[in-house]
Amino acid sequence: MPTDRGRKIVGALLYLLLLLTGVGLLLFLFALAPLFEQSRCGVGNYFYYMFIGACLAFPAVIAYLFVPVVIDRFDPEPWWALLLAFIWGGFAATGLSGAINTFLGIAGGLVGGDVGSAFIGSVISAPIFEEFWKGLFVFGVFIFLRTEFDGIVDGVIYATFAALGFACVENVIYYGNSGFAAFNQSACNDDKAWEAITGTFFVRGVLSPWGHPLYTSMTGLGLGIARETTRLWLKILAPLVGFILAVTLHAVWNGSALLSAILNLPVIALTILTYIFFVFLFTILMIGLVVREGIIIRKFLTDEVAIGTISQQELQWVCSPIGRTKAMFSRGMKGRAFVHSCATLALKKWHVARATKGKKRTISVDFIVPLRQEIARLRQQSGAASPQPAAAGPIGAYPPQQGYPPQQGYPPQQGYPPQQGYPPQQGYPPQQGYPPGGQGGWGPGGNVR
Repeated sequence: MPTDRGRKIVGALLYLLLLLTGVGLLLFLFALAPLFEQSRCGVGNYFYYMFIGACLAFPAVIAYLFVPVVIDRFDPEPWWALLLAFIWGGFAATGLSGAINTFLGIAGGLVGGDVGSAFIGSVISAPIFEEFWKGLFVFGVFIFLRTEFDGIVDGVIYATFAALGFACVENVIYYGNSGFAAFNQSACNDDKAWEAITGTFFVRGVLSPWGHPLYTSMTGLGLGIARETTRLWLKILAPLVGFILAVTLHAVWNGSALLSAILNLPVIALTILTYIFFVFLFTILMIGLVVREGIIIRKFLTDEVAIGTISQQELQWVCSPIGRTKAMFSRGMKGRAFVHSCATLALKKWHVARATKGKKRTISVDFIVPLRQEIARLRQQSGAASPQPAAAGPIGAYPPQQGYPPQQGYPPQQGYPPQQGYPPQQGYPPQQGYPPGGQGGWGPGGNVR
């Protein structure tokens, strides 16, 4: 398979550099700095409640990950790319945006007190910088791993995994901080701490677990459109509009939570209806994208049935919601790999069609033949019979031509059919202006007399 080694190396170095920076900032803000804060109940309890937060956040995110896996059922992204997205969101994006939010929150506090700090930190800084750093991973895949970025669905999937990683680590911090703050404010009452933790968990982990994925998926949607379109203006505008939508949705949510606190109302009073509306739109969008991808795959695999690359039954497997499961029960793990290769072949052909329409070149064309060979190899390894090409008439036949009778195969090789102006004959007709061979002119063997 073709690769762009130099581009990937540059992307890997940038990823590692920013990840280490984010991890360092995260440890400084939420592990080292708290050691120097005054706490009448002992700073050791801070880490205890952080541990409790981790025990609540990490198991929950495993359940959340099931949703994007279902959405990406036709052409799943490689596990290592999704893991990189999750790690990026959990450590790089949280650390980098956390440092900026903290700094701007302190600056806002100096100007507007507690309200100014909360407004600047949560309504302005957090939406902009958190969405920037989460979306940066999707942009990185778009630039450095183009062979793993097919279109809109892939953009949304990468954005969702990065956002779930971010939400997971952020929830650990929120759960731990809420428990430790309540513990100190209640004169070291552990019950109060648990009440604060469970309340925070209910709001963040139960009512709004899809907040961050919803916001960041807008950026992924914009980059996915840019990956698919052949129009230059749309390639530039779509990611920008997607990022603006992500920031806007994030700011609306954080602003409603802040307003609830200012008005002394339950957070759910102002946020739940907004959140339900957002999730409803997100669900409709995801269903539409999955159906669209299935239509594309069926369209670009139909001719593979005709030429015998896959059978009609295998086409149904690839396009079925449970096709991978059916293939696995029929052919084992080779069946799952077979379905994945078929879907990838369809999407690569789709890329080539888009590139041809836009008069561009794409490396996807270099994958088509290797993928067909991979499909044949996987079928052979699973012991399945090779499909027969669709009936197309005897090989070598020609349609009736004007001046030729209907025929099968090639026309007779002896002589020629009757031509206008020539009688039926064998060989060539006599030529005027030359005597028969051997009596002057060119003699036998081509010697000149």
